[in-house]
Amino acid sequence: MTGISKPSPEEILSARAENPKLREREFARLLNISEADYVAAHCGDTVIRIRPDVDALLKGIGALGEVMALTRNESAVHEKIGVYENIKAGEHAALVLGEQIDLRIFPKVWAHGFTVEKRDGEEVRRSLQFFDKAGEAVHKIHLRPASDLNAYYALVETMRSDDQSRSIETVAYGAKELSNVEDINRDDFRNRWSQMTDVHQFVGILRDFKLNRHQAVKVIGEEYAWPLGAQAVEAMMTKATETALPIMCFVGNCGCIQIHSGPIHEVKPMGPWLNVMDPTFHLHLRADHIREVWGVRKPTKDGHVTSLEAYDASGEMIIQFFGKRHEGEGERADWRSLVESLPRVPQSTAA
Repeated sequence: MTGISKPSPEEILSARAENPKLREREFARLLNISEADYVAAHCGDTVIRIRPDVDALLKGIGALGEVMALTRNESAVHEKIGVYENIKAGEHAALVLGEQIDLRIFPKVWAHGFTVEKRDGEEVRRSLQFFDKAGEAVHKIHLRPASDLNAYYALVETMRSDDQSRSIETVAYGAKELSNVEDINRDDFRNRWSQMTDVHQFVGILRDFKLNRHQAVKVIGEEYAWPLGAQAVEAMMTKATETALPIMCFVGNCGCIQIHSGPIHEVKPMGPWLNVMDPTFHLHLRADHIREVWGVRKPTKDGHVTSLEAYDASGEMIIQFFGKRHEGEGERADWRSLVESLPRVPQSTAA
């Protein structure tokens, strides 16, 4: 947004009054502003600016009890109802490893924070919302009827920012420097891939070769990654519901990854969306944004693990699935069989 004249907070609120039914993200896009710009314009009314301090947040958020955690990207919204527990702080990555809420948080990405109150009839909906430097949402926490309001207000007071202005500075991300896949040594790349003993080593391999995930699966070869039909995600989810197969579902952005572990009970298509509305897990996935689906195999010390990965038209990962497993366990045979049974497409047509 740098270099572009933004509408003033007053202009944002005036335009909102003329478009009250648009969703926040669609409204922000209409005005060519970020969602964080839109939220900030309400400071002093229904919004309070808070520090995007992950350590402070994680120290206090467990006291709220049951809440809903929401992490999204442009094509998928992942919601989990539960408690923030089993928290491990970290400068580069913080972990929430609760029974329901399972997160990987990257604190340096968090740039703006707000509390938001929305009145809906007699009900007041409260949330904590965090955004990156570009004003894109990285994580939101919505209070539930069972949430502890006193703990919420205490946390807000602890995190309240000295700056309560109604406008923010946003900075667009520059293009990440990546290798030309034609220039990499594929034998070296395959050798590094084949020697993995833990899936978390994959990030280091990508960094060393200056590749993103999409480039990696396209060049590694069908021993480790194979393209699938566009309907593979829906087919897998449907089969998983029919067999009560426990899966792991990852949705993330640059500042947070959120994970569901367990079975899913019903998949409900609605227009372009695939929806899961289970008691503690909600997923909203834009199936029409999926351009490529890949089955991916990575070696570990416990045998290889298989993932199902969906990418959008720009090569960004939308969503990733694994069979549910714990560290030190081998992969479930029924999950592996399900992914390997999905219809493949020739790699030349996957691009």
